[in-house]
Amino acid sequence: MEISKEILLGMYRKMLTIRRFEERAAELYAAGRMPGFVHLYVGEEAVATGVCASLTDRDFITSTHRGHGHVIAKGGKIDLMMAELYGKATGYCKGKGGSMHIADIDLGILGANGIVGAGQPISVGAAFACKYKKTDAVAICFFGDGASNRGTFHEAMNMASSFKLPVVFVCENNMYGISNYQKHHMNISDIADRAGAYGVPGVSVDGNDVIAVYEAASEAVARARRGDGPSIVECKTWRHRGHFEGDPAKYKDPEEQKAWLAKDPIPRIEAKLIELGMATQADIDAMRAKVSEEIEAAVKFAEDSPEPGDDELLTDVWAG
Repeated sequence: MEISKEILLGMYRKMLTIRRFEERAAELYAAGRMPGFVHLYVGEEAVATGVCASLTDRDFITSTHRGHGHVIAKGGKIDLMMAELYGKATGYCKGKGGSMHIADIDLGILGANGIVGAGQPISVGAAFACKYKKTDAVAICFFGDGASNRGTFHEAMNMASSFKLPVVFVCENNMYGISNYQKHHMNISDIADRAGAYGVPGVSVDGNDVIAVYEAASEAVARARRGDGPSIVECKTWRHRGHFEGDPAKYKDPEEQKAWLAKDPIPRIEAKLIELGMATQADIDAMRAKVSEEIEAAVKFAEDSPEPGDDELLTDVWAG
């Protein structure tokens, strides 16, 4: 696949934005300046970026508890995201959702979700609506390796395949379901193999190679748009940090951690851009500085924003 300089540079910038947003969130959380609970996407940036680069604003995504990267990759505003993490009134959900419930319906972001596997049936519902309305839009379902063991995954796959719905199931296989290594909770190496049970294509790619992810996602999205139904794209990746901030991740083998850190997706795309003559080291340094400025502006926006007032206590909530 021919990938333009504009797309490659755009993906690189998006990956940088995700990385710096998450690093800053880690710093602020550790300093006690950010409340709540956060699960960071550091190390997995190539997955969300490569997938969302194949989408348009009319397409939908469902996210997970580790959803900051998905939201940024789909075009979410980092100032509103940071404000939401701070619990401020200017946040995406007016400070009521926090890290695991960021949504932007106008951008097709149907929300992060703290319940493992909960996005799978939601994505199928969105895909059903796309097909029913004949909008030519598709739905992307991001989920982890652990979520592929949930009943929601198998029910979603069965319905999507039976109705040939325009949905792509993107498995972010970072090898661990919380602290449980993949080989300890399933009897297969490639989660993409589960596609065969539903008569749909499944492919496993290097999730730390944004170009490989983009190519696989583009093919799967094109297939869905043609009306040929769902598929699974498994992206093998690695979260650099613990399951959540505060998790020391002692369950990880230090040598395996070292090996995966050497496959960090950001230095890999930087080297590729330089190799292809699409950027110089000076260009990369300048982009890094610019992204850092934007993140600091988002932090300032969040810290300067007001807390939700008492009059907001019962708004935007459902009563039984």
